[in-house]
Amino acid sequence: MSQHVRIAQNESAHEHNTIVDIFAHSLEKAADRRFAKSSSVDLTYEGVAFAAGAIAERLSATVRGRPVAILMPNSVSLIATYLAVLSLRAEPVLLNPQLPVATRQHLIDKLKPAAVVTSENIDCPGETLIVADSLLGQLALERRMLSLDAHPDDVAVNLYSGGTTGVPKRVVHSHRCLVRAVERMEWGWPTTDGDVWLPVAPFTHVYGFLMGITNPMLNAGSIIIPDRFHPATVLELMREHAVTVFGGGPPAIYQGLLSVPGINRDSLPSLRVCPGGGAPFPLELHRRWYDVTSLAIHEGYGMTEVAPIAVNTQAAGVRIGSAGKPTPGTEVEIVDTVEGKQRLTHGEAGEIRVRGPHQMIGYADNAEDLGLMVRDGWVYTGDIGVLDEDGFLTITDRKKNVIFHKGFNVFPREVEEVLVAHPSVSAACVVGTADLRSGEIAVAFVVTRGEVTTEELQAFCAETLVPYKLPSRIVFIEQLPLTPAGKPDRMGMQKMAAQSD
Repeated sequence: MSQHVRIAQNESAHEHNTIVDIFAHSLEKAADRRFAKSSSVDLTYEGVAFAAGAIAERLSATVRGRPVAILMPNSVSLIATYLAVLSLRAEPVLLNPQLPVATRQHLIDKLKPAAVVTSENIDCPGETLIVADSLLGQLALERRMLSLDAHPDDVAVNLYSGGTTGVPKRVVHSHRCLVRAVERMEWGWPTTDGDVWLPVAPFTHVYGFLMGITNPMLNAGSIIIPDRFHPATVLELMREHAVTVFGGGPPAIYQGLLSVPGINRDSLPSLRVCPGGGAPFPLELHRRWYDVTSLAIHEGYGMTEVAPIAVNTQAAGVRIGSAGKPTPGTEVEIVDTVEGKQRLTHGEAGEIRVRGPHQMIGYADNAEDLGLMVRDGWVYTGDIGVLDEDGFLTITDRKKNVIFHKGFNVFPREVEEVLVAHPSVSAACVVGTADLRSGEIAVAFVVTRGEVTTEELQAFCAETLVPYKLPSRIVFIEQLPLTPAGKPDRMGMQKMAAQSD
């Protein structure tokens, strides 16, 4: 093993008690293998370790045990900085640079970090270190020693919830719980030694973090990082680098790839694993992806507080339209939506609650939210779902997304499924907006790939949906607005719907 790494004497790098153990194990067996590549830097496992050592040297020793904000886009620099912060036994806090400036500044002010590591000049109090991919190769040449010593109960990462309902909450995960999350991701989407990964979800999101940083290093994989998600460019990178695992994410990502002219199985010659998550996948999208690529999307379900919760797998079973079966050691129950105490039977829709060995330690800043979210050890997800007799979990909607129309409950996902089944529709999002006569009405935002009228879509929906579920308005839009996590921005579309009344 290279001399620049020190491992705690009482822990084997093969036991994977910490994220540090995972990296150390892959470093030991594949030091000269490519670890991560962007458009401006290409580093081996050893190169990233050296770069991380140089970053750690530049951070003050006073950061130990304190939060360090990492404000970067997906990059090799983010990965190296994350490892550097872990090596100092500090608490890495990942901040999405795509957040609105006011929100980002509010989070930093509330965090009071010991230091901020960023790829750009920003105005913030305290120590600031600028690290970019263009500088990383030079840092690696310094060959600084990186200490890989951590305790399972140390904080391994702070991630922010999506923030779709307000200011994001800081979610804290220990090494012990995060390693268990990595193991369950591997159970859901099995990989092999030396796989080549291409992630597109933000590393600051739990899905992007697991699929872009931690899980690739589990089997000494290589990570190809695009500058941004441009569908044609991503396809070219997958061909050029023989990508085997696509960290796809939400439906919009797969819809974007399918929009590239001429895409077929030959466009993805090495691709083997196609995970999906972040939002429920329309049945039509599953069908189209398989028809075009001969590959299946294995859909899963999770949240910042606990991920993954359920996954469709070849070993445990696949049911298109469901989120799959609960991951090992994970308990999933459906309970009433009022008090959340009555356990419902198979086939009954209610709120999903979950508990498992990989759930968060808690929220760092808001005990009141924690009390609402976690009760008696159960994480209350806020999602509405159904468990069938075979154990498959189907997400019907978010509790907060249900539209109350004339005394009836309208679940947006059901309407969206019908809309995207139309051959001229590529994406759809349905939101509710206030109405004096009906309480709320459903407004559908639709992205088309062919000529279609409002009247045609209304008639198409009427073939499947009962009258109270029909969208009252259809708004044609060039593309769905997305949150920084890559999910449809329902709050934004609700505002658009209200303004167009």
